[in-house]
Amino acid sequence: MAATPLPLVVLLAVVAALLSAAAAAAAETGGAFDVRRHLATVTRYDVARRSNTVASAPSISDDCRVIHLNLVARHGTRAPTKKRIKELDRLAVRLKALIDEAKQRPDGDFTKKIPSWMEGWESPWKGRVKAGELVSEGEEELYDLAIRVKERFQGLFDEEYHPDVYSIRSTQVPRASASAVAFGLGLLSGKGKLGPEKNRAFSVLSESRASDIYLRFFDSCETYKDYRKRKEPDVEKQKGPILEHVTSALVNRYQLNFTTQDVSSLWFLCKQEASLNHITNQACQLFNEDEVYFLEWTDDLESFVLKGYGESINYRMGLPLLKDVFQSMEDAIIAKEENHPDGMYEKARLRFAHAETLLPFSCLLGLFLEGSDFEKIQREESLAIPPMPPHGRKWKGSVVAPFAGNNMLALYQCPEKSDGTKISQDQKSSYFVQVLHNEAPVSMPGCGNKDFCPFEEFKEKIVEPHLKHEFDALCKIRPVVREEPSSFSSKVSNFFLGLFSEKGYHVSAQNVKTEL
Repeated sequence: MAATPLPLVVLLAVVAALLSAAAAAAAETGGAFDVRRHLATVTRYDVARRSNTVASAPSISDDCRVIHLNLVARHGTRAPTKKRIKELDRLAVRLKALIDEAKQRPDGDFTKKIPSWMEGWESPWKGRVKAGELVSEGEEELYDLAIRVKERFQGLFDEEYHPDVYSIRSTQVPRASASAVAFGLGLLSGKGKLGPEKNRAFSVLSESRASDIYLRFFDSCETYKDYRKRKEPDVEKQKGPILEHVTSALVNRYQLNFTTQDVSSLWFLCKQEASLNHITNQACQLFNEDEVYFLEWTDDLESFVLKGYGESINYRMGLPLLKDVFQSMEDAIIAKEENHPDGMYEKARLRFAHAETLLPFSCLLGLFLEGSDFEKIQREESLAIPPMPPHGRKWKGSVVAPFAGNNMLALYQCPEKSDGTKISQDQKSSYFVQVLHNEAPVSMPGCGNKDFCPFEEFKEKIVEPHLKHEFDALCKIRPVVREEPSSFSSKVSNFFLGLFSEKGYHVSAQNVKTEL
């Protein structure tokens, strides 16, 4: 049952008390504060890896051999999207108006509190036509990731490259396909004859953006789109008290009449400057440490409710991807059981997509859950939102889905026991799955919090509970009626579309748009 909303005055009082508690907690830890570790899903991958606190002892026998690898990765660091570039352009106009207004006041001392960078500030992305592209740092993130993957799983990538052995896939969005190319260059460097680096050509497979249910299932799931549209206003209300409190603090601190929208845009600017331009002494310096903690929480709240565990449709729509991952592992096991020689079966399936892909997939695996939450999602119960600072939480966008964030599922084949007996009567019990998040082994609640899970247990406890659902039924996918290129059939089609509308059927424009 949802909690009854508290009055705004009470909520602001609670936030103020929590901010004070967060300040005390930060003082006790004495750790050096780095805003770049608190940028939610705008966090750079190298920062996210350094922030990883997962400590795991080696749990894999030296006798075990990795035979297959699944990778689901987000694209690397990218430039702001067109929508966000316009927001920053509006922010520049707004800041100028606020400063001009302050200068009109009788007491000129007010202007001394205005940060010097604000006067005459313009967005670094002003006037840009292109947007959202992978930047050079993003290319390096994926290239370096490939080098480390190749070193970690030595022997797995020794075969001559073939697209059926090492499958590389991405969405049709340029930043995702560019990330796949950067990864491929790192993986196959020195394996060919092209140029001084001895590169070689490789293929990147993509489904149409209109029908990619493996990596862009969120575009095809009508149920999810309806849920998100309905839930977004609620999320904004939940974020409201934090933004109100931070706005009040900034108005008092700088004597500028900021609105909550101004503060929201300034926080976005802070994240972009710190992540893309390595600037932390402008927009980010407007906020103190405790305000950063709470603004980060509002971002994490949004990703949790709209893309994570907030509702089961958020992650169950990723079922085609889970099935694809699981099927590739089963195929590899069959190949080993039938003694197929190396190079004659797929050894790696490498995918490059988006935060909206990685977050649901992490949820399907049951990662980043608190306490008994895994049992709750198995029963399809709703989960509580992540606790507010100063309380700790596992769901942090900077860890769960930073730029280039990834999940790897390594399938291992382990030998028989030393006495010659099988681990169990089922021969597949000699296969194990290890899940790595951002390259660190991560425990799986569905597997007794182990990071090295018997394949059959992984199948029974983690995969099969989701298989009772079907993507089409979950997402209300309707069959697409294709028009013949004749004027008569076009008229008939339009007639039936109009008839369905009159009968109360919903006809989505997205279902009939042309893919360009």
